[in-house]
Amino acid sequence: MLTQKQIQEYEDRTLAPYASRSSESRGRVHKEAEHPYRSVYQRDRDRIIHSAAFRRLEYKTQVFVNHEGDYYRTRLTHTLEVAQIARTIALALRLNVDLTEAIALAHDLGHTPFGHSGEDALNELMARQGGFNHNLHGLRVVDVLEERYPEFPGLNLSWEVREGIVKHSSAYDKCSRIKGLAPSEMPTLETQIADIADEIAYDNHDLDDGLTSGLLKDSDLEQLELWNKILKDISRKYATISAEHKKYLIIRSLIDVQVTDLIRTTEEKIARLKLRSVRQVKKLDAKVVSFSPLIQRLRRPLRELLMRKLYHHYRVIRMSDKAKRFIKELFEVYIDRPEALPPHIQKRIPEDGVRRVVCDYIAGMTDRYALDEYKKLFDPYEKV
Repeated sequence: MLTQKQIQEYEDRTLAPYASRSSESRGRVHKEAEHPYRSVYQRDRDRIIHSAAFRRLEYKTQVFVNHEGDYYRTRLTHTLEVAQIARTIALALRLNVDLTEAIALAHDLGHTPFGHSGEDALNELMARQGGFNHNLHGLRVVDVLEERYPEFPGLNLSWEVREGIVKHSSAYDKCSRIKGLAPSEMPTLETQIADIADEIAYDNHDLDDGLTSGLLKDSDLEQLELWNKILKDISRKYATISAEHKKYLIIRSLIDVQVTDLIRTTEEKIARLKLRSVRQVKKLDAKVVSFSPLIQRLRRPLRELLMRKLYHHYRVIRMSDKAKRFIKELFEVYIDRPEALPPHIQKRIPEDGVRRVVCDYIAGMTDRYALDEYKKLFDPYEKV
């Protein structure tokens, strides 16, 4: 049997000096005996996968609401794609794959139903209580709201995974800082990888979903230098393939180009900075994991196109506005009549207050559950 000690020895032999080692973890909030044949981060990863919040991601919106069709990404499929990309990058850079995967799998646990429109609605509704941020809420989920162990609240994850959840940031996220998790320090390289893998995944897979939905057209992409270069290479190599196969090959190539560039550029920066420890990484003024200037320039028009043509498409805007109305009306009903909340939710009101409990309850809903609750509360013919 491979023991935890042997796993730690393997990390010492194979990981880069600037990688996070499980033997050097800052530990957990609540003391626990270590597992005999899993590292700290492997145990964290497993706890995340077995959590209720992780399962609920299956029915939470990425861009298209769940009932729009079975093909489109959900928060769960997106999370798995992020984890796959992040693992590949971490392994290539000799970083801790288990820590990277755990952070990637946990990065969206705090997301609301209906994607960012749900988060925007709760942020407005909770303005006087400090607002709502899905990174901070993700930490609350793993620290407090998951109820799986009699010895402690939450999942009792390691310091490093909790820091990774809080310091995750992207074009859609505020880079949240919280006391107790080294707010003045740069995130670990493993966190930086999970962060940028998120960008790579949603850019390219939202592109795929946008084309499949018809909201994006091939003609929209002809203006993109990166798309056209890959399209020419594929058309030259595969002259007679179907449009569907061509789309998949382009998306796959886009991901490969970005991941390869990211690995090479990051390797060069690590060498230039002469990084020899995690401590050095955390004392830097800027992130290390990044694309080359060329790929940054080529990615920018793609992201602008997605924003203009997909995220601001009138059908997506309609879905978003409708979702905000659902969230706000549910919130108001529960605030006015907390007795309408399930008993196990009501019991937390004395400690956390009505507004926070209602916010937690709605944030934890899937799209499907939120729609069902809305029907029960507002449709006179629906059974409650």
